[in-house]
Amino acid sequence: MNRFALGVLAAAGILSLPIPFALAQDFPLTIEHKFGTAIIEEKPVRVVSIDYGGIDNILALGVEPLVVKQWRAQDGFAFTAGPWAEPYLTTEPVVLEGDLDFEAIAEQQPDVIIALYSGITEADYEKLTLIAPVVAVPKGMGDYALSWDQRALIAARALGEEAEATARIEAIDAQLETVRAQHPEWADMTAVVGGFREGVPWAYTHYDVRGQFLEGFGFQLPEALNAVSKEDEFYVEGSPEDIAMIDADVAIWYGSGEYEAIRNSPALPFLRAHETGGEIYLPDQVVAAFARVSLLSLPVVIEALVPMIEAAADGDPETVVTDAR
Repeated sequence: MNRFALGVLAAAGILSLPIPFALAQDFPLTIEHKFGTAIIEEKPVRVVSIDYGGIDNILALGVEPLVVKQWRAQDGFAFTAGPWAEPYLTTEPVVLEGDLDFEAIAEQQPDVIIALYSGITEADYEKLTLIAPVVAVPKGMGDYALSWDQRALIAARALGEEAEATARIEAIDAQLETVRAQHPEWADMTAVVGGFREGVPWAYTHYDVRGQFLEGFGFQLPEALNAVSKEDEFYVEGSPEDIAMIDADVAIWYGSGEYEAIRNSPALPFLRAHETGGEIYLPDQVVAAFARVSLLSLPVVIEALVPMIEAAADGDPETVVTDAR
């Protein structure tokens, strides 16, 4: 059995935790968000998610969505559920391709529509709210700026499952705390998730969940990246002449379709991570799990990524990093 499969099993074990208390949730429930107010009269049974990768958190909370939005079709996951989520899915949700299909959503007669990582417009919201209460991002927050735990908790609150979400978040936080305790040296190092597209460097920022997760390991993002990051942008592109934003002790190259371009980039030899053996070329399924940063996928990411980072961060270019190379 490979490490990734073991990670899935480990994640299942970690998350099968008893809940020592119950969080009181009374319905009707009111949730304020950027477009207005969602009033949910009763604990939802029929749930629609139009979030990118939204199926994971909902399944983790014991609810099977009726509708999900297609995302990263190249991953080849049935109903958008990765191997970490498949065991929780016993039904066949409708998968929306491309633009929102309001008729398909209405046909399912949902009790609530979760739209926390969806990028919906106000016009979309006005149509959706005619179908069911819509839970969108909080006021003043970017469409993709919610941290992984905030996103899970808001969805859980809407579904009446805060206790389950809290237990799972605490389990993931405990894993991260263990990693930080075992690697205090990472606090003095920088790391970045990004790559090159057509010769142009790009990276996920502090305002993206992937950048935040590196900070959860104890790393800092490059100062040059933070300097050009904006709250309403989850990633930024630089210029071929300026690679400082992706110059870090550990560079996690993201997206196998771009790896050849990264390896052939004339800028690569000038990056610190390349000189010290600090590069990680993420395998496809780890990319897919990292992209979803969910209650179900994050334990798998930790299990798979930590050994790669340990090898990449030791400063020895001779150390073999077990990755997609």
